[in-house]
Amino acid sequence: MRYKVLCGYIRQRWDCGDTVEIEEKHTGKYGARGQTREKKRKATPEEIKKHNQWKRERDVRRLIKWNFRERDYWITLTYPKDYRPTWEEMKDHAGKLVRKMREKYKKQGWTLKYIYRLAIGSRGGRHIHILINRESNEKTATDLIITDLWEQQWGHGHVNFRTTYSEGGYKQLAEYLTKPLEEWEPDEVKRYHPSRNLIRKDPEVDEIKRRSLVDRDGTPRMPKAPKGYYVDPESIEVGINPITHYAYRHYTLIKIKKRE
Repeated sequence: MRYKVLCGYIRQRWDCGDTVEIEEKHTGKYGARGQTREKKRKATPEEIKKHNQWKRERDVRRLIKWNFRERDYWITLTYPKDYRPTWEEMKDHAGKLVRKMREKYKKQGWTLKYIYRLAIGSRGGRHIHILINRESNEKTATDLIITDLWEQQWGHGHVNFRTTYSEGGYKQLAEYLTKPLEEWEPDEVKRYHPSRNLIRKDPEVDEIKRRSLVDRDGTPRMPKAPKGYYVDPESIEVGINPITHYAYRHYTLIKIKKRE
């Protein structure tokens, strides 16, 4: 997305339905009106690692918000205790399963969406977590169709179902799907595998002034919610970037639902 920057700072706004995620920060470009180049230092490997992890969690959280709803399914596919398939075999099992389920969904007039992750427990137990969309039709109970289909097609062990819930639950799912590999898990394994049909959105971008982020003394300002929303207090991150020395502010707005 291209935009002309005059003030050096921008507000990026991601519309996620009942929530709006906002990032306010310096563009990283210099020469804008009223902006001077700040001295910056080189980020440490630990800082880079932490920032990359934060970005993964953020991106997957938004994928979940754009593509899944409350009470969709978080499934755990297990293997027998004495069965220890390789990572390649687990990935092959997961791939075959979603291909079969995609066809089963299609016959019902549905489109399968998913994000899955392979995992090994501390005692060596293999399992696969997968987030899927929950659908319905007028003829048959949805839960019976979906749970029966997954249990029939898996064939390696048990299938456990849990329903998702919004906001805090989406955050926890994103953290789990993107969490760093454990020391006993192979480095070559991808953290998560999303279906290609997931919706992705670009942010709306506006210019803002530095003074909207910090006061005259350089103290970060807390965000204020527009009418119809409130700020999720747990989502607020404000401060001065220790590497670039520019101010930033991240937060989530939650839509106030009217009483019926």
